[in-house]
Amino acid sequence: MAKLYIYNTLTRKKEEFKPLGSEVGIYTCGPTVYDYAHIGNFRTYVFEDVLIRTLRYLGYKVKHVMNITDVGHLTTDDEFSGEDKMLVAARRERKSPWEIAKFYTEAFKRDMRSLNISEPTILAPATEHIQDMIEFIKRIERNGYAYMISLGLFLDTSKIPNYGILARLDLSKLKPGARLPVHPEKRNPWDFALWLKAPPEHIMQWDSPWGRGYPGWHIECSAISTKYLGEVFDIHCGGVDHIPVHHTNEIAQSQAAYGKIPANYWMHGEFLVIGDRRMGKSEGNIYTVEDLKKMGFTPLALRYFYFTAHYRTKLNFTLEALRGAQNALEKIYQHLRELPEPTGMPERYLNKFKQALCDDLNMPRVLAIVWEVIKDDSLSGGEKRALLEEFDKVLGLGFVSQKKVEVPDWVRELLTKREQLRRERRYAEADAIRERLRKEGWEVQDTPDGPRVRYVKVT
Repeated sequence: MAKLYIYNTLTRKKEEFKPLGSEVGIYTCGPTVYDYAHIGNFRTYVFEDVLIRTLRYLGYKVKHVMNITDVGHLTTDDEFSGEDKMLVAARRERKSPWEIAKFYTEAFKRDMRSLNISEPTILAPATEHIQDMIEFIKRIERNGYAYMISLGLFLDTSKIPNYGILARLDLSKLKPGARLPVHPEKRNPWDFALWLKAPPEHIMQWDSPWGRGYPGWHIECSAISTKYLGEVFDIHCGGVDHIPVHHTNEIAQSQAAYGKIPANYWMHGEFLVIGDRRMGKSEGNIYTVEDLKKMGFTPLALRYFYFTAHYRTKLNFTLEALRGAQNALEKIYQHLRELPEPTGMPERYLNKFKQALCDDLNMPRVLAIVWEVIKDDSLSGGEKRALLEEFDKVLGLGFVSQKKVEVPDWVRELLTKREQLRRERRYAEADAIRERLRKEGWEVQDTPDGPRVRYVKVT
């Protein structure tokens, strides 16, 4: 089995991946289902999909757990003034939080399928794991790491060894209020809520040892990952925005409960940016997958676009760049449609492909190898198809579906008719036939040797 090297945010090093057991446990932070996920969010989900596909390609068994946040994620990191995003959405759309969660969860799953993102082994809504969270919090409390204030139960971060290790936080230099709001009842400025008390009118609340209320955002990931993957598992993923608060606090909760950092490797995807600003709802500069489809883009063109930059570097989004990605993908499709059935695969290209994957998922290099294969005249058509279909086990760009297309009789008949019209100088009628063929996905090229036709429709 090839050695896989991945960048570990915890150590700030590229390390050889060494699994804990025969099955790789991966936890990825899922969406907060109060609105549509945008394409900045999906950049992270596609990077995680590449990681999972790579592990499986290399021969590992993978258990992938993703949460769905349908309670507890506040509009700010301020537990004292922030409001649950699900309640904000429910008020906005005049629906119940449960209806909101169901609608946007289905939208998220639909977008995942359109981007060819592999379905998680377990998709875990937070509201279906409230009791697991309560039990996890009770363990933290028994270990002496929690305290009550008027708003609810909080975690005492001063008792956590190396609190902030993931984000390299130097608390001695961190000004109170710079990261989290200061509250007179908190023992430390960076303490955070495990369980919040809810007023009677609060829609989402449950019974607990600390009164009726609802969980803090961070506890769901700790409870869900522990339930399905154990106290320590292999890889935890998310976006870089999770590093300073959410993942830092997940680590603190696991240390308080079990005295352990929950994952051996922490991997984070960088932002999709527009100009010098990250894409985000708060920035007001988002696109959804549906937005792009309405503009004529295919979701797999977006997936291709993500691969043009390494997952740990920012990627600047423009419609022009996406159009370039779609054109490039269509050229690959067109090439595949002209290739025969697969034959053998040259080892030199397979080795290059694996080396790129194993070098911290170097997808720009993988794309370069795809084009090397396409342009290599020393390869037979069958070898090219075999390689491209093999690469697509990780790329997930739909190469396998692009089969050699035989020109049907009706197209040949129209071409013959068009040639007759051109000889008779009835050019308007000839052009009408060309346009009809174009709408059906057939491109006519006039050459000195006569017309040629090829199927160019993106599927």
